[in-house]
Formats: sequence, C-alpha cells, structure tokens
Amino acid sequence: MASLCKNLAVLLLFLTASPLPSSHLFGHAASTSPPITRPRIVFMTRGASDDDYDDDYFDTHSSTTEVWTPVKITHLHQRPQLCQYNPCLENQQPCTHLSQQTGCLCPGLSGANEPPHAPIINALLPVNEGDNRGKAEVQWCAPFSVVTGYRVVVEGSAGALEFGAALRRGLVGSLEVGTKVCVEAVNGAGRSTLSEFSCKRYNLPESFDHKLLAWVVGGGVVLLLVIITAVILWKHKMCQKRKKDSTDGLGNPSYSTEGTL
Repeated sequence: MASLCKNLAVLLLFLTASPLPSSHLFGHAASTSPPITRPRIVFMTRGASDDDYDDDYFDTHSSTTEVWTPVKITHLHQRPQLCQYNPCLENQQPCTHLSQQTGCLCPGLSGANEPPHAPIINALLPVNEGDNRGKAEVQWCAPFSVVTGYRVVVEGSAGALEFGAALRRGLVGSLEVGTKVCVEAVNGAGRSTLSEFSCKRYNLPESFDHKLLAWVVGGGVVLLLVIITAVILWKHKMCQKRKKDSTDGLGNPSYSTEGTL
C-alpha cells in the first residue's frame, strides 16, 4: 500500500513539472479559435471584364465619359478658314482687319518694328490707250508685312515715285527698252531690300499690230510667188502651142506662107 501511494505521488509530480501537456493544450486552443478576418482588396485593371465592377461604379462614372467624348470630337473636326485676301489686288482691306471682323486666319506677317519684305513685280507693260498712251505702267504684289507705302525707283532717274499702301500699280513715264524698274515697300522701320523679284527690265511686248504686219507681209510674198508661177506656166503653155501650130502647117501641102493655093 505504501508503494502504491509512492508511485501515485511520483506520477503527480511528473505531470505537474512537465511543460508539454500545457503547450499542447494551448496550441489546440489556438487552432480551434476563430480566424481573424480582414477586408478584401480588389484590384481593377483596364482589361478586366464588366463582371469585376459593381453597378455603383458604372452609375457614378459612365455619365462623365458620355459628356466629354463628343466635345473632344467636335474640337478636332474644326477647320480654320483663311481670309479672302489677294495681295495683288489694290484698294482692299488689310488682312488684319478681315481677321478681326470675321475671325479668319492671315498668313504670317512681319511686324511694324522691322523693315518689310520685298514686293513682287507682276508686270511692266506699256500703256496703249487713253491719255497715258506711250507711258509704262508697273504692277506689283504686296509682301506679307506691315506696309505704309511703296516707292518705285527707275534706273537713271534722280528721285523715286511714291504710292499709297492700298495701291498695286503706278505710271513710271516713258521708258527705253532695257530700263530697270524696282519697287520698294516702306514702313516706320525702313525700306525693303531689292531682290530679283522686286526689279524688272522694260521690254516691249510683241503687239497685235506687229503680228498683223507680219501676216500681211507674208501673205503678199506668197501672192507674188503665185502670180510669178502663173505667168511662167502661161508663157510655157503659149510656147508649146506655137510650136505645135508650126509643126502642123509644115505637114500640110496646101499650106503656104505666101497664101493659099
């Protein structure tokens, strides 16, 4: 009986001192406790399908996309309109005034604080009718610059002729063939530099009178050749006829140069 009590006392002491049962019990308790829950994070990408989004997302963002898309398309399809401005026509409104009135676009213009670009001479022709018959007229196109006036310089002349900013032509008097004429644009910053396009030499064009005279002379020469050819043929034909008549008379015995028998 004493040995049984001793064994029980040793077993109780062993169970009290050993840590394994308690750690096993605590581990089992931890495994059986409910897990800690965390909120679910959903990452949405551009390639996701419609099922990955809820209805609230489409309700709040679909209206914004529908409003801005047509506005962008309308802006891209707008085409700028150029101003109806011809730099070679005179007495017309400047392109800047047309742009302010209608909102059209003008070509790039150099400012008033720098000398203008050189104009382009369009024609240098003689005047064939009216009070200015016999004089020469120069015509030019305006540069894309701010211009307050024009100067026409004639080779061999002491001064220059001045014209207004709205004009595109001017009389330069009587010129000899080969005379050089230049047009300069002027503003508050100075004058344009001369170029091969702003200068031209005066040459008489081939007029209709000269062409008509050439046709008359040519026609007269042709008519004279025809007349000469006709006369030569007529003389040749007469010679052939005379020769034939003389041959026929000698073959006839009743024919005599002194008369008939």
